[in-house]
Amino acid sequence: MTVFITEAGAVVRQSSQHLVVTKNNKRIAHVPLINTERIVLFGNVQLTTQAINLLLREGIDVAFLTAGGRLRGRLVAAESKNIFLRLAQYERHHDAAYQLATARSLVAGKLRNARAFLRLFQKNNPGADFTPELAVLADALAKLDRHATVSRLLGAEGSSTAAYFRAYGRMFRSELRFETRTKRPPKDPVNALLSLGYSLLTNEVLALVIASGLDPYLGFLHSLVYGRPSLALDLVEEFRHPLIDRFTLNLFNNEFFGPGDFRPVENEGIYLNDEAFKRYLRLYEQHLRAPLTAAADNGEAPAARDRIKKQVQRMAKCINAGEIYRPFQMTW
Repeated sequence: MTVFITEAGAVVRQSSQHLVVTKNNKRIAHVPLINTERIVLFGNVQLTTQAINLLLREGIDVAFLTAGGRLRGRLVAAESKNIFLRLAQYERHHDAAYQLATARSLVAGKLRNARAFLRLFQKNNPGADFTPELAVLADALAKLDRHATVSRLLGAEGSSTAAYFRAYGRMFRSELRFETRTKRPPKDPVNALLSLGYSLLTNEVLALVIASGLDPYLGFLHSLVYGRPSLALDLVEEFRHPLIDRFTLNLFNNEFFGPGDFRPVENEGIYLNDEAFKRYLRLYEQHLRAPLTAAADNGEAPAARDRIKKQVQRMAKCINAGEIYRPFQMTW
């Protein structure tokens, strides 16, 4: 379970084997640590030294995010001692053929999931026609083997994603329309929820990558950039469409959020207001703990968070064995 703490000015203190959240010396929340896997703090929330020591002792990951959802830093217990896994990862990264093959597999996984999502929507909405966009995705998938560098793979992925988002914008029934993907800053409510969802998902994956013993900064598709968790971002790609895009679409089409839930922030884009933000986090946590019906195994649908964990474990095994990683694939 992930615990989100959003109250500006709150202080998180230890109380025996529990945490207590206070503000202005008044208790506002009680957090039992049993079944708590990670804690996410947004904005101006403080941790006491005693609380920090308890969290480290219990091995509970803590992420510090800005009020808008961007990662500031992490509090984690001692790193995994699996140096042999990290050595294998460094060796794979320096193997140009392995890196290219892994990057190609990651892009293929993302494009297949984008195609599956569009097909599913068409099936459930006979009036929708995504023929042009599906053709772009099919053509890109057919030509992936021709790209001899990671940069060319990224180019193909970028043009295909642009086509996908053109179709995605036509899925919305609500008055909150989506025309194009804008990131920094998000310029409309749909982009605001997409960016928030992707940030939370990246935090989920990053915590699991660190716990597995892998180096989160050494990826195969995303290039090395100081401070960027490239491997975590690699693993996020296959889950963007089936987890976050689908979730965002459902929130708007089922009217969980409307225009009054958003506020403009000068020079920073559009964001949820405080009450709506807390509501979003509750819905997000329910979504990650619910069965992921897009990934049924032998008739059983694992929870989304369990599926993410399984994919991180698969990446670690593939790196250790020198095998090419196989991304999660939607089975609708």
